Amino acid sequence: MPSEDLRAYSDIVIDHFQHPRNAGVLDDANAVGEDRNPVCGDHMRLMLRIEDDAIREARFQTRGCPAAIATSSMATVVLTNMHIDDAAALKRQDFVDAVGGLPKAKIHCSVLAAAALKRALTDYRERAGAGRSE
Repeated sequence: MPSEDLRAYSDIVIDHFQHPRNAGVLDDANAVGEDRNPVCGDHMRLMLRIEDDAIREARFQTRGCPAAIATSSMATVVLTNMHIDDAAALKRQDFVDAVGGLPKAKIHCSVLAAAALKRALTDYRERAGAGRSE
């Protein structure tokens, strides 16, 4: 991507795009959520390890533009050590704010993180429910 295209982004977006945090597979994840934008093709997989109702570790795999990668990276930073109820209350705007804003045409990238998080928390609750004996 030409550097001139990066000028529309905050320093936080550029930093998380160039130096993503927590990228890769989380082998002991007990919550996994994915989201894909069918229009632009961006795809995010969010993996969480939840213990005692708190997200102890978060990792991501994202294919997409700088904004998608940066918001995915920042999401893992924000989520680490967060109580699952607080995580469940996060909205896409929280992810936009965490990276210092996004150009209007890239706001949709924040939806990946918010949707993948919701799916991961649903996955966690379903797994926990399946483990209960009636």
